[in-house]
Amino acid sequence: MTNDARTDALRELYESWGNRAAANPAMDLATMRDMYEQAHLLATEPEGVTYRDVDANGVEAMWIIPEGAPDDAAIIYTHGGGCSVMSMHSHRKLAGHLAKAAGVKVLNLNYRLAPEHPYPAQLDDAQAAHRWLRDQGIDPKRIATAGDSAGGNLATTLALVLRDTGEQVPAAIVGFSPWYDMEHNGKTLETNAETDALVQRPVVEMMSQMFLGETGSPTDPLTNPLYADPTGLPPMYLTASTYETLQDNAERFAELARTAGVDVTLETTPGMQHVFPFMAGRSPEADAAISAAGAFLRKHLGL
Repeated sequence: MTNDARTDALRELYESWGNRAAANPAMDLATMRDMYEQAHLLATEPEGVTYRDVDANGVEAMWIIPEGAPDDAAIIYTHGGGCSVMSMHSHRKLAGHLAKAAGVKVLNLNYRLAPEHPYPAQLDDAQAAHRWLRDQGIDPKRIATAGDSAGGNLATTLALVLRDTGEQVPAAIVGFSPWYDMEHNGKTLETNAETDALVQRPVVEMMSQMFLGETGSPTDPLTNPLYADPTGLPPMYLTASTYETLQDNAERFAELARTAGVDVTLETTPGMQHVFPFMAGRSPEADAAISAAGAFLRKHLGL
Protein backbone atom coordinates (compact mmCIF):
# COMPACT_ATOMS: atom_id res chain seq x y z
CA MET A 1 0.00 0.00 0.00
CA THR A 2 1.29 3.44 -0.81
CA ASN A 3 2.68 5.57 1.99
CA ASP A 4 2.04 8.79 0.09
CA ALA A 5 -0.35 10.81 2.27
CA ARG A 6 -1.59 12.70 -0.79
CA THR A 7 -2.78 9.49 -2.41
CA ASP A 8 -4.05 7.95 0.84
CA ALA A 9 -6.47 10.88 1.21
CA LEU A 10 -8.80 9.23 -1.29
CA ARG A 11 -8.86 5.96 0.65
CA GLU A 12 -9.45 7.89 3.88
CA LEU A 13 -12.37 9.80 2.39
CA TYR A 14 -13.93 6.59 1.07
CA GLU A 15 -13.50 4.93 4.46
CA SER A 16 -15.18 7.89 6.15
CA TRP A 17 -18.18 7.47 3.84
CA GLY A 18 -18.36 3.80 4.72
CA ASN A 19 -18.17 4.56 8.42
CA ARG A 20 -20.95 7.15 8.15
CA ALA A 21 -23.16 4.74 6.23
CA ALA A 22 -22.51 1.96 8.73
CA ALA A 23 -23.39 4.26 11.62
CA ASN A 24 -26.60 5.32 9.88
CA PRO A 25 -27.99 2.30 7.99
CA ALA A 26 -31.23 4.18 7.36
CA MET A 27 -29.41 7.08 5.68
CA ASP A 28 -31.75 8.80 3.22
CA LEU A 29 -30.77 9.47 -0.36
CA ALA A 30 -30.48 13.24 0.09
CA THR A 31 -27.96 12.79 2.92
CA MET A 32 -26.06 10.22 0.87
CA ARG A 33 -25.87 12.62 -2.07
CA ASP A 34 -24.57 15.41 0.15
CA MET A 35 -21.89 13.07 1.47
CA TYR A 36 -20.70 12.03 -1.99
CA GLU A 37 -20.41 15.65 -3.11
CA GLN A 38 -17.32 15.88 -0.89
CA ALA A 39 -15.32 14.22 -3.66
CA HIS A 40 -14.55 17.63 -5.14
CA LEU A 41 -12.36 18.44 -2.12
CA LEU A 42 -9.71 15.94 -3.21
CA ALA A 43 -8.40 17.75 -6.30
CA THR A 44 -6.61 21.05 -6.49
CA GLU A 45 -8.20 23.91 -8.38
CA PRO A 46 -6.86 23.76 -11.96
CA GLU A 47 -5.26 27.02 -13.03
CA GLY A 48 -6.11 28.74 -16.27
CA VAL A 49 -9.59 27.22 -16.48
CA THR A 50 -12.94 29.02 -16.47
CA TYR A 51 -16.41 27.66 -15.78
CA ARG A 52 -19.77 28.67 -17.18
CA ASP A 53 -23.19 27.14 -16.55
CA VAL A 54 -25.17 26.34 -19.69
CA ASP A 55 -28.43 24.74 -20.80
CA ALA A 56 -27.39 22.06 -23.29
CA ASN A 57 -30.62 21.24 -25.10
CA GLY A 58 -32.53 20.96 -21.82
CA VAL A 59 -29.66 19.32 -19.92
CA GLU A 60 -28.03 21.30 -17.13
CA ALA A 61 -24.31 21.44 -17.83
CA MET A 62 -21.12 23.35 -17.20
CA TRP A 63 -18.65 24.55 -19.79
CA ILE A 64 -15.10 24.06 -18.56
CA ILE A 65 -12.80 26.09 -20.79
CA PRO A 66 -9.00 26.04 -20.53
CA GLU A 67 -7.02 29.00 -21.79
CA GLY A 68 -6.36 28.74 -25.52
CA ALA A 69 -8.91 26.00 -26.16
CA PRO A 70 -10.25 25.92 -29.75
CA ASP A 71 -13.90 26.66 -30.35
CA ASP A 72 -14.41 23.76 -32.74
CA ALA A 73 -13.71 20.78 -30.44
CA ALA A 74 -15.22 19.52 -27.19
CA ILE A 75 -15.31 16.67 -24.71
CA ILE A 76 -18.60 15.51 -23.18
CA TYR A 77 -17.89 14.51 -19.57
CA THR A 78 -20.33 12.26 -17.67
CA HIS A 79 -19.65 12.04 -13.94
CA GLY A 80 -19.63 8.86 -11.88
CA GLY A 81 -21.70 8.00 -8.83
CA GLY A 82 -23.73 5.02 -9.96
CA CYS A 83 -26.09 7.35 -11.88
CA SER A 84 -27.69 8.08 -8.50
CA VAL A 85 -25.27 10.36 -6.62
CA MET A 86 -22.66 13.04 -7.45
CA SER A 87 -23.00 15.84 -9.98
CA MET A 88 -21.20 18.19 -12.32
CA HIS A 89 -20.09 20.04 -9.18
CA SER A 90 -18.47 17.03 -7.49
CA HIS A 91 -16.49 16.44 -10.69
CA ARG A 92 -15.80 20.04 -11.68
CA LYS A 93 -12.11 20.01 -10.74
CA LEU A 94 -11.40 16.51 -12.09
CA ALA A 95 -12.96 17.51 -15.41
CA GLY A 96 -11.12 20.82 -15.24
CA HIS A 97 -7.77 19.08 -14.96
CA LEU A 98 -8.69 16.86 -17.91
CA ALA A 99 -9.74 19.89 -19.97
CA LYS A 100 -6.42 21.59 -19.22
CA ALA A 101 -4.39 18.45 -20.00
CA ALA A 102 -6.20 18.02 -23.32
CA GLY A 103 -6.36 21.70 -24.17
CA VAL A 104 -10.02 21.19 -25.04
CA LYS A 105 -13.19 22.59 -23.53
CA VAL A 106 -15.32 20.12 -21.61
CA LEU A 107 -19.10 20.03 -21.42
CA ASN A 108 -19.59 18.64 -17.90
CA LEU A 109 -23.12 17.21 -17.70
CA ASN A 110 -25.48 17.31 -14.75
CA TYR A 111 -27.60 14.50 -16.15
CA ARG A 112 -30.74 13.30 -14.36
CA LEU A 113 -30.22 10.86 -11.49
CA ALA A 114 -31.87 7.59 -10.49
CA PRO A 115 -34.02 6.43 -8.82
CA GLU A 116 -36.17 9.46 -9.66
CA HIS A 117 -35.04 9.11 -13.28
CA PRO A 118 -33.94 5.55 -14.06
CA TYR A 119 -32.41 4.35 -17.32
CA PRO A 120 -32.56 5.56 -20.07
CA ALA A 121 -32.78 9.12 -18.70
CA GLN A 122 -29.01 9.45 -18.32
CA LEU A 123 -28.28 8.20 -21.83
CA ASP A 124 -31.07 10.38 -23.23
CA ASP A 125 -29.47 13.43 -21.59
CA ALA A 126 -26.07 12.54 -23.01
CA GLN A 127 -27.59 12.24 -26.49
CA ALA A 128 -29.36 15.58 -26.08
CA ALA A 129 -26.09 17.25 -25.08
CA HIS A 130 -24.35 15.70 -28.08
CA ARG A 131 -27.05 17.13 -30.38
CA TRP A 132 -26.62 20.51 -28.71
CA LEU A 133 -22.89 20.51 -29.43
CA ARG A 134 -23.60 19.75 -33.06
CA ASP A 135 -26.14 22.58 -33.11
CA GLN A 136 -23.34 24.86 -31.85
CA GLY A 137 -21.47 24.07 -35.06
CA ILE A 138 -19.00 21.54 -33.65
CA ASP A 139 -18.23 18.74 -36.09
CA PRO A 140 -19.07 15.37 -34.43
CA LYS A 141 -15.62 14.18 -35.54
CA ARG A 142 -14.25 16.78 -33.11
CA ILE A 143 -16.25 15.56 -30.11
CA ALA A 144 -14.91 13.02 -27.62
CA THR A 145 -16.60 11.42 -24.62
CA ALA A 146 -15.13 10.87 -21.18
CA GLY A 147 -16.32 9.81 -17.75
CA ASP A 148 -15.52 7.90 -14.61
CA SER A 149 -17.16 4.84 -13.03
CA ALA A 150 -20.84 4.92 -14.13
CA GLY A 151 -19.91 7.96 -16.20
CA GLY A 152 -17.36 5.82 -18.01
CA ASN A 153 -20.23 3.50 -18.84
CA LEU A 154 -22.22 6.45 -20.22
CA ALA A 155 -19.24 7.71 -22.23
CA THR A 156 -19.15 4.28 -23.87
CA THR A 157 -22.89 3.71 -24.33
CA LEU A 158 -23.30 7.17 -25.85
CA ALA A 159 -20.86 6.08 -28.55
CA LEU A 160 -22.74 2.79 -28.97
CA VAL A 161 -26.13 4.45 -29.39
CA LEU A 162 -24.74 7.01 -31.84
CA ARG A 163 -23.27 4.18 -33.89
CA ASP A 164 -26.50 2.19 -33.75
CA THR A 165 -28.58 5.17 -34.95
CA GLY A 166 -26.26 5.82 -37.88
CA GLU A 167 -24.64 8.95 -36.47
CA GLN A 168 -20.95 9.82 -36.31
CA VAL A 169 -19.27 8.14 -33.33
CA PRO A 170 -17.07 10.31 -31.08
CA ALA A 171 -13.43 10.81 -31.96
CA ALA A 172 -12.34 9.00 -28.79
CA ILE A 173 -13.58 7.63 -25.47
CA VAL A 174 -11.93 7.97 -22.05
CA GLY A 175 -13.05 5.89 -19.08
CA PHE A 176 -11.54 6.29 -15.61
CA SER A 177 -12.34 3.13 -13.60
CA PRO A 178 -15.41 2.43 -15.76
CA TRP A 179 -18.31 0.47 -14.26
CA TYR A 180 -19.80 -1.77 -16.95
CA ASP A 181 -20.93 -4.95 -15.17
CA MET A 182 -24.56 -4.58 -14.07
CA GLU A 183 -24.68 -8.29 -13.18
CA HIS A 184 -21.77 -8.04 -10.71
CA ASN A 185 -20.04 -11.12 -12.09
CA GLY A 186 -16.48 -9.80 -12.17
CA LYS A 187 -13.90 -11.78 -10.23
CA THR A 188 -12.20 -8.67 -8.81
CA LEU A 189 -15.45 -7.74 -7.06
CA GLU A 190 -14.44 -10.54 -4.67
CA THR A 191 -10.64 -10.72 -4.96
CA ASN A 192 -10.13 -6.97 -4.39
CA ALA A 193 -12.84 -6.56 -1.76
CA GLU A 194 -10.30 -6.14 1.04
CA THR A 195 -8.33 -3.39 -0.72
CA ASP A 196 -11.21 -1.32 -2.17
CA ALA A 197 -12.36 1.22 0.41
CA LEU A 198 -15.57 2.19 -1.41
CA VAL A 199 -17.02 -0.16 -4.01
CA GLN A 200 -18.35 -3.37 -2.47
CA ARG A 201 -21.03 -5.77 -3.72
CA PRO A 202 -23.88 -4.19 -1.68
CA VAL A 203 -23.00 -0.78 -3.12
CA VAL A 204 -23.09 -1.83 -6.77
CA GLU A 205 -26.21 -3.95 -6.20
CA MET A 206 -28.04 -0.98 -4.66
CA MET A 207 -26.92 1.50 -7.32
CA SER A 208 -27.62 -0.81 -10.25
CA GLN A 209 -31.15 -1.42 -8.94
CA MET A 210 -31.77 2.32 -8.78
CA PHE A 211 -30.23 2.89 -12.21
CA LEU A 212 -32.13 0.08 -13.97
CA GLY A 213 -35.44 0.75 -12.25
CA GLU A 214 -38.37 -1.54 -13.01
CA THR A 215 -37.80 -1.91 -16.74
CA GLY A 216 -34.04 -1.75 -17.33
CA SER A 217 -32.15 -4.98 -17.96
CA PRO A 218 -28.68 -5.77 -16.57
CA THR A 219 -27.87 -7.50 -19.87
CA ASP A 220 -28.94 -4.66 -22.17
CA PRO A 221 -25.83 -3.61 -24.15
CA LEU A 222 -26.75 0.03 -23.44
CA THR A 223 -26.66 -0.52 -19.68
CA ASN A 224 -24.00 -3.23 -19.62
CA PRO A 225 -21.52 -2.76 -22.49
CA LEU A 226 -20.01 -6.16 -21.72
CA TYR A 227 -22.96 -7.45 -23.78
CA ALA A 228 -22.33 -5.00 -26.63
CA ASP A 229 -20.66 -5.53 -29.97
CA PRO A 230 -17.94 -2.84 -29.84
CA THR A 231 -17.29 -2.98 -33.59
CA GLY A 232 -16.91 0.52 -34.97
CA LEU A 233 -16.17 2.24 -31.69
CA PRO A 234 -13.43 4.89 -31.74
CA PRO A 235 -10.09 4.59 -29.93
CA MET A 236 -10.45 4.18 -26.18
CA TYR A 237 -8.30 5.04 -23.17
CA LEU A 238 -9.29 3.14 -20.01
CA THR A 239 -7.82 3.11 -16.52
CA ALA A 240 -8.17 0.74 -13.59
CA SER A 241 -6.32 0.09 -10.36
CA THR A 242 -5.14 -3.18 -8.88
CA TYR A 243 -6.85 -2.31 -5.56
CA GLU A 244 -10.34 -1.65 -6.91
CA THR A 245 -13.16 -4.14 -7.19
CA LEU A 246 -14.09 -2.89 -10.66
CA GLN A 247 -10.60 -3.57 -12.04
CA ASP A 248 -11.77 -6.31 -14.35
CA ASN A 249 -14.63 -4.21 -15.76
CA ALA A 250 -12.09 -2.22 -17.74
CA GLU A 251 -10.01 -5.30 -18.50
CA ARG A 252 -12.96 -7.36 -19.77
CA PHE A 253 -14.29 -4.59 -21.99
CA ALA A 254 -10.82 -3.82 -23.32
CA GLU A 255 -10.44 -7.45 -24.37
CA LEU A 256 -13.91 -7.46 -25.94
CA ALA A 257 -13.21 -4.25 -27.84
CA ARG A 258 -9.77 -5.33 -29.06
CA THR A 259 -11.25 -8.56 -30.38
CA ALA A 260 -13.69 -6.41 -32.36
CA GLY A 261 -10.82 -4.39 -33.83
CA VAL A 262 -11.06 -1.33 -31.57
CA ASP A 263 -7.86 0.53 -30.65
CA VAL A 264 -7.79 0.31 -26.83
CA THR A 265 -5.22 1.66 -24.41
CA LEU A 266 -5.63 0.16 -20.92
CA GLU A 267 -3.53 1.52 -18.05
CA THR A 268 -3.60 -0.52 -14.83
CA THR A 269 -2.09 1.37 -11.89
CA PRO A 270 -0.97 -0.48 -8.75
CA GLY A 271 -2.31 0.32 -5.32
CA MET A 272 -4.87 3.00 -6.16
CA GLN A 273 -8.52 3.40 -5.21
CA HIS A 274 -11.56 3.65 -7.47
CA VAL A 275 -11.41 6.74 -9.72
CA PHE A 276 -8.01 7.76 -8.38
CA PRO A 277 -7.90 10.74 -10.80
CA PHE A 278 -10.10 12.45 -8.17
CA MET A 279 -6.71 13.32 -6.62
CA ALA A 280 -5.71 15.50 -9.58
CA GLY A 281 -3.06 18.00 -8.57
CA ARG A 282 -2.24 16.13 -5.36
CA SER A 283 -1.28 12.60 -6.42
CA PRO A 284 1.40 11.70 -8.98
CA GLU A 285 -0.63 8.68 -10.08
CA ALA A 286 -3.72 10.81 -10.69
CA ASP A 287 -1.72 13.41 -12.57
CA ALA A 288 -0.07 10.74 -14.73
CA ALA A 289 -3.44 9.25 -15.69
CA ILE A 290 -4.92 12.64 -16.55
CA SER A 291 -1.83 13.65 -18.50
CA ALA A 292 -1.96 10.43 -20.51
CA ALA A 293 -5.70 10.82 -21.15
CA GLY A 294 -5.14 14.43 -22.23
CA ALA A 295 -2.43 13.44 -24.71
CA PHE A 296 -4.69 10.67 -26.03
CA LEU A 297 -7.56 13.10 -26.54
CA ARG A 298 -5.38 15.71 -28.25
CA LYS A 299 -4.14 13.08 -30.68
CA HIS A 300 -7.57 11.84 -31.66
CA LEU A 301 -9.17 15.28 -31.77
CA GLY A 302 -6.44 16.39 -34.14
CA LEU A 303 -4.94 19.03 -31.85
